[in-house]
Amino acid sequence: MSSRLDLLKRITSALIAALAGMVLLAGCAVGPDYRFPDQPMPGQWKGPAAADKTGAVDPQALAEWWKSLNDPVLTRLVERAVADNLDLKKAWARVKEVKARRGVALADLAPTLSASGSTTTSQSSKATGSGQKRDLISTGLDVSWEIDLFGGARRSIEAAQADYEAARENLNDVLVSLAAEMAANYVQLRTYQQRLAVARQNLEIQAETLQLTALRYETGLSSGLDLERAKYNLESTRSQVPSIEAKQEEAKNRLAVLLGEWPGSLDAELSRPSPIPQAELTMTIGLPAELLRRRPDLRQAERELAAQTARVGVAKAEMYPKLTLKGSLGWEALALEGLISPAHLATSLGASLLWKVFQAGAVRENIKVQNALQEQALFKYEAAVLTALEETENALMSLAREEERRRSLAEAARASEVAVGLALKQYEAGLVDFQSVLDTQKSQASFQDNLAESEGLMTQNLISLYKALGGGWPREEPSAQTDQAGLK
Repeated sequence: MSSRLDLLKRITSALIAALAGMVLLAGCAVGPDYRFPDQPMPGQWKGPAAADKTGAVDPQALAEWWKSLNDPVLTRLVERAVADNLDLKKAWARVKEVKARRGVALADLAPTLSASGSTTTSQSSKATGSGQKRDLISTGLDVSWEIDLFGGARRSIEAAQADYEAARENLNDVLVSLAAEMAANYVQLRTYQQRLAVARQNLEIQAETLQLTALRYETGLSSGLDLERAKYNLESTRSQVPSIEAKQEEAKNRLAVLLGEWPGSLDAELSRPSPIPQAELTMTIGLPAELLRRRPDLRQAERELAAQTARVGVAKAEMYPKLTLKGSLGWEALALEGLISPAHLATSLGASLLWKVFQAGAVRENIKVQNALQEQALFKYEAAVLTALEETENALMSLAREEERRRSLAEAARASEVAVGLALKQYEAGLVDFQSVLDTQKSQASFQDNLAESEGLMTQNLISLYKALGGGWPREEPSAQTDQAGLK
C-alpha cells in the first residue's frame, strides 16, 4: 500500500514540476521574431537630371503636391474626392474591420466569465417514491482562463496588430492613387479642351483658305484640283473634333465618378476651357532608400510580412500543450428564499491540460503552409520595392524627355505658323502652287496639336513622379485625415 502511495506522490510531483516548467515558459513565444527585411537599395537615381533633385523632400509639400500646379479648381476637386470617394470610404471601413479583429485577438488573453441560473421541478412516482414534487434552484458564475504558455495568443495579437497597420497603409495608398488619378484626369480634360481649341482655330484658317481657293477658281486663277484639295484638308481637320470631344466627356465623367457622383454632374462646372496646369520642375525627390518609409504600398507590404511572420508562431504553438484553469462559484437550494447563503454555496477549482498528440501531421503541415506564406509575403515585398524603383526611374526619364520634346514642338509650331502666312502670300502672288499651302497648313495643325498634347503629358508625367514618390497622404494618423474628410 505504501509503495502505491509513494508512486502516486512521485507522479503528482512530476506533474506539478511539469506544470511549473510550463508556467515559466509562459514568457516565451514560439516561432520566429520579426525583423525588418534587409532590402538593398541603390545609392542614387540614374535618371537624367536626377542628381539635381536629390535634396531633402518637404513632407508637407509632398503630401499636398497638387497645390504646386496652381489650379484652384483642381485643388477643390481633390479635396472633394478625399471627402466623398467610394474607394476611400471602403478602405476606411476595412481599417475599422481590422481594428475590431484586433480587439477579438486581444480578448483571447483574458479570462472568460459566464453567469448561469436554472430551476427544475421534479416529481417521483407513487409506486417508487413519495409522489411529491420537488423544486431545485441554482445560480452561479463560471470562469475559464487558458494560459498562453507558448505565446500562440500573443503571436495572434502581433498578427492582428500588423494587419491593422497594413490596413491603415492601404488607406494611405488609396489616398495616393486617388489624388494622382484625379489630377491626371483633370489634366487630360484640360488637354482635350486645348486640342479642341487648336482644331477649331485651324478650321477657321482652312475655311478661309477654301473661300480664297473658291474665288480664284471662279475667276480662273486656280484649278478644280486646288479647290478639292482645300475641301478635303478642311474636312480632315473637322473629322478630328468628334473624337476629341468624346474623350473630353469621358474625362469629365471619370472625374465625377471619382467624386462619388453621377456621370455628367460636372458638365456645368468644367465645361469652360481652362489652361493646362503647369508646375516648376525644381522639385526635390530625395534618395531611393527614402521610398521604403514614404510609399504606403511598400509600408503595407512590409506590415503584411510582419503579420505572416507572427502567424508562423501561431501555427507552431499548436504543437504544444494548452493549460486551462477553471473555476465556478454557485448556490443551490430547494427554494428561492435564502438561496444566496453560505449553506447553499458550491465551489469548484481545477485545471485541464490538452495536448494534440496525434493529428496525422496536420499541425506540422500547417506550419509548412504558414512558412510558405511568409516566404511569399517576403517576395511580394521585394517585388514591390523593385516596382517602386522602376516607376520612379521611368517617371524621371519620361519627364525629362517630354520636356525636350515640348521645346522642339514649340519651336516647330512657331515656325509652321510663320510658314503658313508666307505660303498664302506667295500663293496669292502666284509664286508657289497650292500644294505648298496645304503642306504648311497640315504641318501647323499637326504641330499645334502635338504641342498641346505634349504640354498635357508633361504635367501627367510630373503627376506620375509624385505618385511614384508616394506623395498625396498626410504624415499624421490616417484617422485624422479621414475624420477631417467626414469618413466616420
